[in-house]
Amino acid sequence: MSKLLEVKDLHVGYGAIKAIKGIDLYVNKGEVVTILGANGAGKTTTLRTISGLLKSTKGNILFDGQEITKVPAHDIVRLGMSHSPEGRKVFGTLSVEENLLMGAYTLKTHDIKTLEWIYEILPRLKEREQQLAGTLSGGEQQMLAIGRAIMSKPKLLILDEPSLGLAPVLVKSIFKAIKEISSTGVTVLLVEQNAKAALKLADRGYVLELGKITHEGTSKELLNSTVIQEAYLGKKK
Repeated sequence: MSKLLEVKDLHVGYGAIKAIKGIDLYVNKGEVVTILGANGAGKTTTLRTISGLLKSTKGNILFDGQEITKVPAHDIVRLGMSHSPEGRKVFGTLSVEENLLMGAYTLKTHDIKTLEWIYEILPRLKEREQQLAGTLSGGEQQMLAIGRAIMSKPKLLILDEPSLGLAPVLVKSIFKAIKEISSTGVTVLLVEQNAKAALKLADRGYVLELGKITHEGTSKELLNSTVIQEAYLGKKK
């Protein structure tokens, strides 16, 4: 497999606080990879640095063979990376369809087939296409954020806590949609506190603790790890 994303010795700080302390990770083309960890572990910081929203203090980020460590976020989107952030960040005064079309701003024209496909895998958005995004439920806004990220036809889709705060039935719908997106060849990097659901979906995973990667392996290896079970899956010896 060829690597689509490679992160080498990444360090990120907020003033004197070192949030990320020299991590290494990679994502192969076509994979779903998850990053697990408790609140404050550095997961969101890692994703925001990869997509260019934060700048690292040390290290290298390569995307599709190109060094992007100092590339602005909007140019990284044009290279084929799309980031659906924690907290959804939808445009509340725009309709569902207008939000989705905003996701294609880096393209010369939006692809109607992509829009129709998003409505197919996330049918609730089709039902509400003319509704203002600010009036949607939390789960519907999360679906919209994912759909908007897909509109740019990314090679790599980055998802930050897509199931956070959602009812179980909506979590199921979100993960089903992510699986369908992945099946089309889109590579996915996922941060998720629902460790069991994430590992069932992903090919591989990393565990981040206090800015350092403490465990990594295939999803099966992590699901069977006693340490991971106790810390993230709620199982005891």
